Amino acid sequence: MKPLLFAFLAGLLSALAFQPFALWPLMLVALVALMRLIEKAPHLRSALARGWWFGLGNFVLGLNWIATAFTYQSNMPAWLGWVAVVLLSLYLAIYPAMATGLAWRYGRAHRLLLILWLAAGWIASEWLRATMFTGFAWNPIGVILLSTPISWFAVLIGTYGLSGITILIAGVLMLLAVRSWRAAGTVAGGLVIVAAVLALAASRAPPAAGPPLRIVQPNIGQDEKWRADAGERNFQLLVSMSEIRGPQPKLLLWPEAAITWPLQDARTDPYFQERAQRLRETVGRLLQPGELLVTGGITVASKDGLDASSATNSVFAMTPSGRILARYDKTHLVPYGEYLPARPLLSVIGLSRLAPGDIDFLPGPGPRTLALPGVWKSGFQLCYEIIFSGEVVDRRDRPAFLFNPSSDAWFGRWGPPQHLAQARLRALEEGLPVLRATPTGISAVIDSDGRLVASLPWHRRGVIDASLPGPRPPTPFARFGNLLPLLFALLLAGAAIAVRRKAL
Repeated sequence: MKPLLFAFLAGLLSALAFQPFALWPLMLVALVALMRLIEKAPHLRSALARGWWFGLGNFVLGLNWIATAFTYQSNMPAWLGWVAVVLLSLYLAIYPAMATGLAWRYGRAHRLLLILWLAAGWIASEWLRATMFTGFAWNPIGVILLSTPISWFAVLIGTYGLSGITILIAGVLMLLAVRSWRAAGTVAGGLVIVAAVLALAASRAPPAAGPPLRIVQPNIGQDEKWRADAGERNFQLLVSMSEIRGPQPKLLLWPEAAITWPLQDARTDPYFQERAQRLRETVGRLLQPGELLVTGGITVASKDGLDASSATNSVFAMTPSGRILARYDKTHLVPYGEYLPARPLLSVIGLSRLAPGDIDFLPGPGPRTLALPGVWKSGFQLCYEIIFSGEVVDRRDRPAFLFNPSSDAWFGRWGPPQHLAQARLRALEEGLPVLRATPTGISAVIDSDGRLVASLPWHRRGVIDASLPGPRPPTPFARFGNLLPLLFALLLAGAAIAVRRKAL
């Protein structure tokens, strides 16, 4: 049991490499420990178990913010939050176990082989984790390199490829520790050459900025947002903050579900119709000619015109006349947050959604690009949709920027900075600026190189007045998506096969 305990402790250590601590060297130390544990595993089952326990430690600590989400509802006991974290981690740990099992099966005879197979397997396993069973791509290990020049690998091979690079760097450290100078020099030399080429490409002049914008962060907590007696007060707070004197924005941005009353309501009851119309007219009076408001809101559908049958979590672009110019519906919905899986079964045993409401949200059609008059073409990613590398842009109609309204108010202290880091990686991968509006932070303007231009801290009320950063030309990853990291994984596997043949 001792190796399994060490693997679990290494996983816990690796979680501190993510935000909010961002102690990224700890990930490399933890991965070196994992490689040594795999190397000493007596059989495949043991190697799988060590990878699984490493993943369990990483996910249980790194995803602790999920437990906080359960404290913002009253339908289920809050302690179920930690049960959810552990159960989710038990499943997610399967993916690093797959990578360690592959590394042991084909690389146990030689340290360099083990490193190459582990890097290839980790890329494939993270991609699978992001796609299987609706996917959960939170905290890929490559995100820890965001503050380093090595992050530029993402423009070529994306986030999952960057995770493979993280494994290779840890592998170099292990090889140096055991004095395998030649193998360490081979891997490090290849990384340095590619990094130098990418660094030269990164030293480009910044693209021209676009129109002025304002992001509003009202610091409305999750416990306040959905209270029936707080809706009007919260709405007036958003309006008053939007009217603060400053540069006249062309684009006014509010968070996800900033307006908790339906902006579009299919129910024929005059009350619902009048409320939706009055809301749109009030928003219209807020805007000056030529301005646009883009806000998170909801729609309500009805089969009989009387009762709500479903809803969508949406982003609306509105004109000064109060007209809804465009709408985007969220595609990647959050289980238990926006819909209850297997509702007929789970509702019987007392489980419910974390957010208020008895009807489930319906998914939208996927990434869309919408033309905003007087601004630029915009893509939209609602809340945690932004974590899915390679799935945030309509490649047939590339936008000039991405808007990522979110409701991080129920993500605790760890969730918002982790969410922001992954949004920054999307900007770097796609060569597009990302604008984030959240109710409690962290709202931000991110340029097309993944750098923070401006931001508002967690639990701080305020506005960001800035110019819209310009886009870069499409990066290699923007053109080909996750085909490139998967090809990189095949290249690593091919290199491992070549090394093995040479050794024989």
